[in-house]
Amino acid sequence: MRTDVDAFLRRLAQEIRPRTNDSVDALLQRLRSEFPQPWQYEDFAAIAREDAAQHVARFLDVLEHGLDAADVAAAPPHAMEVSRKLVRSGVPLSTLLRAHRLGHVVMFQLIWAEVPRLTADPELINAAAMRLMEAGSAYVDRTAEHIVASYQEERDRWLQRRLVLTSEAGRRIGTTLDISHTAQELADVGTGDFADRVTVDLLVSALPDSGAHPPPDPTLLCRVAQQSASGGAPSQLPLTPGSTHTYPPESEPARALATGRPGLHRVMASDAPTWWARSPDGVHSVLLVPLLARGDTLGLVQFFRTGSSTPFDDDDLLLAQEIAARAAVHLDNARRYTHEHATALTLQRSLLPQHMVEQSAVLAASRYLPSGSRAGVGGDWYDVIPLSGARVALVVGDVVGRGLHASATMGRLRTAVRAFADIDLMPDELLTHLDDVVIRLQREEGQDAGETSATCLYAVYDPISRVCSLASAGHVLPAVASPPAPDSDGPALRSVDLPDMPIGPPLGLGGLPFETTQFTLREGSLLTLYTDGLIESRTRDVDVTRTTLCDVLASAPESPDEICDRLLASLLPTRPADDVALLVARTLALDPGRVATLDLPSDPATVSTARRFTSDTLTSWGLDDLSFIAELVVSELVTNAVRYGESPIQLRLIRQPTLTCEVYDAGSTAPHMRRARTFDEGGRGLLLVAQLTERWGTRHGREGKVIWAEQRLSAEGPDRFGL
Repeated sequence: MRTDVDAFLRRLAQEIRPRTNDSVDALLQRLRSEFPQPWQYEDFAAIAREDAAQHVARFLDVLEHGLDAADVAAAPPHAMEVSRKLVRSGVPLSTLLRAHRLGHVVMFQLIWAEVPRLTADPELINAAAMRLMEAGSAYVDRTAEHIVASYQEERDRWLQRRLVLTSEAGRRIGTTLDISHTAQELADVGTGDFADRVTVDLLVSALPDSGAHPPPDPTLLCRVAQQSASGGAPSQLPLTPGSTHTYPPESEPARALATGRPGLHRVMASDAPTWWARSPDGVHSVLLVPLLARGDTLGLVQFFRTGSSTPFDDDDLLLAQEIAARAAVHLDNARRYTHEHATALTLQRSLLPQHMVEQSAVLAASRYLPSGSRAGVGGDWYDVIPLSGARVALVVGDVVGRGLHASATMGRLRTAVRAFADIDLMPDELLTHLDDVVIRLQREEGQDAGETSATCLYAVYDPISRVCSLASAGHVLPAVASPPAPDSDGPALRSVDLPDMPIGPPLGLGGLPFETTQFTLREGSLLTLYTDGLIESRTRDVDVTRTTLCDVLASAPESPDEICDRLLASLLPTRPADDVALLVARTLALDPGRVATLDLPSDPATVSTARRFTSDTLTSWGLDDLSFIAELVVSELVTNAVRYGESPIQLRLIRQPTLTCEVYDAGSTAPHMRRARTFDEGGRGLLLVAQLTERWGTRHGREGKVIWAEQRLSAEGPDRFGL
């Protein structure tokens, strides 16, 4: 019986062998439907066909010649190549073994389909089935062992190389948030032990500075970085860093950018396409890998091999994809950071004063330096606010945090400070109201927005009395430099002090008081306000930097602008780790001849005295054209003080770029402008004052209040109303 089975299987193999190609086609069709993934890789179909043909031929040899399947030396050569290719394609071993078994099952089915045509003897069919099953199982097991060994050997080699290169890429790419530097790191890693030359092109539309002016051509590229393994100069490449260019629409680089699919291209010098002319001389293979991150195409990186280097293969393409994918994420992070940093910085600068306002109390200069850290722009700010009575408010503050949120919060606090300053609050009262604003912001934003807190220093300087009043909410103390002594024999040095004053809690804590400190300044004194970034650093001692600050101010020139430059050069030789806001003000004193004061009794008859005093004072100042309106304003303000205020009453006229009329009384009740009805006898005085002057208001003090109004030093005011 065994002889009959051997003869039958020999005949069966001989009958099937002429139709091997048909059997291979049927086998491949079944495998393609069950395992479509490997067929998307280049050249796999051809290798798989050779592999299937070799398996069919070898198993038919086993049947025809009566060989023992367990003694088969090894799997067919193309089977080993298929396993290695699937490793490089990332196909798991389980999938390979399933495909291997399925292929042989299909092969056995095709062979068994021929049995009924050759014999109808059931005993022979059963015996042949047993022999066929035994031989098939042994053959599958034997070839699977060789395929698995080949797969694991190739996987170990591939993983080792992949780990080394990807580890190097992870270590060296993305060390900064600078786009150009990150692109150059990619080019450097690519030429380390992988390619002979690397170029990195980014779409101009993906660069952060293209948002305001998008390029006319969306495919326009900018050469950001390139590198050569031989260390040649960048000029050896057709394009230089910073230059822009495009590829022809039908070229391979343009297709890679459009589809986002990488490609491996080998070209002989005689068959080089037009876009190949932009490649380095002697190139025989190139990898085109789009830079993709978070759904956006950022650009294209090209890896070249030249001269005698081994041409790229699919294994190299996968490695290049992984390196480029890592780099693309870092490039996108740098792009987003640069965009957000520029946006926050633009917002920050737009919320700061664009120029110093005109006022006669101080000569001021300021500087703002954004931080050089990755945390982003902070919330430092400064301000110079003209107040009534020739006074000026100097403000410096620092919002906790970084980025757009800190900049936006800074803008809201600066607006609030200006609003509170407009109603002439004392420094401690202003900080109390500002503290309430910060607490409301905390409640509105909730805990998810993070901590909302700030520090602030608010100072008010009066050039008439030369008194400076200031209060601090957790902010660093200012530096005060007195003018140099005029009779000193040596170099004129200033005396620099840090005021001995209490520092209140930061804004946002609530429930704790602030305290105003007052001191008199000599004319020409320097008042220097700054944020902690100027003196605090991880690498510098605060006491040392404060000493340096005082030394610079001691020998400072008269110009506040020059003082700012000297302070920054001495204290911040490198880019600061934290934002810095600096405000330097040189105090002025208003000439006593520009101020006229008159004490008045609480008597209606004193109104005429106030009018005569105003007229005489303006005549002595050469401002007769303002006398008519000024007398009307003084008459209304003094009348209100006599009727509704308390003694003592004082009239003060201040001549500066505007004419200020102030009436002080000891009462605390402030007047309010209202709309008078047709037959009302009163209620029109403040309306008249508001219409005839540039601005007016009320300033409350510890004792009493001041009602003030300002006029321009020209005849425009009366002419507006035809008076």
